[in-house]
Amino acid sequence: MLTLRKASDRGAANHGWLKSFHTFSFANYRNPKEQGFSDLLVINDDRVAAGKGFGQHPHRDMEIFSYVLEGALEHKDTLGTGSVIRPGDVQLMSAGSGVAHSEYNHSATRPVHFLQIWIVPDVSGAKPRYQQEHFSTQKKRGRLQLIISPDGAKGSLKVRQDARVYAALIDGKESATLELAANRYAYVHVARGSVELNGVQLQEGDGVRVRDEQVLALSNGVDAEVLVFDLRPQELPEMP
Repeated sequence: MLTLRKASDRGAANHGWLKSFHTFSFANYRNPKEQGFSDLLVINDDRVAAGKGFGQHPHRDMEIFSYVLEGALEHKDTLGTGSVIRPGDVQLMSAGSGVAHSEYNHSATRPVHFLQIWIVPDVSGAKPRYQQEHFSTQKKRGRLQLIISPDGAKGSLKVRQDARVYAALIDGKESATLELAANRYAYVHVARGSVELNGVQLQEGDGVRVRDEQVLALSNGVDAEVLVFDLRPQELPEMP
């Protein structure tokens, strides 16, 4: 069963220097029916103006990864870690017992467009850590490339949860499929472009909750970049 969450139904915030869309409840956007899906808690689609960004702020007990679509994102934290994240890069912050970090547009002239995604960990109070890896266009072209997993398989980043994240680039006649294990959920997010999922047409910003499906098939893409989350079969309660 596929349950579509259209891009136009997402929460939106415009702070001038930051334009953001929220797939699930976040900050001032509250939707009792959109509190996440399984262990996937946040998908924020952020565009940050040149030279602007998020000052230092804390996190704990959350797996947070950044996926840059355009531009460059500069990161610094209280662990002494610093890096610049560009398209193809994936950075995973396991906040654990607590860490503070800042995120700024690395460019003084160009905006940065990125996704920030939160996954609930299966352990509390763990040692904070950072991981970053580059996944080339060739690895994602016409296939689902594993980028995050519990065991770091195939060069993926290691997450503290029974979750796997795949990235794919689908255009023209390219296609990709993912077989789901029995009793697994999935979530599909179209980062840009358009694509068909099991014959259902999706546009940029659309998301789909997936239950009781054995195979996910991506096809007929138009410059599509897609993230697929393989998740535990559990439901989050609606908030009052």
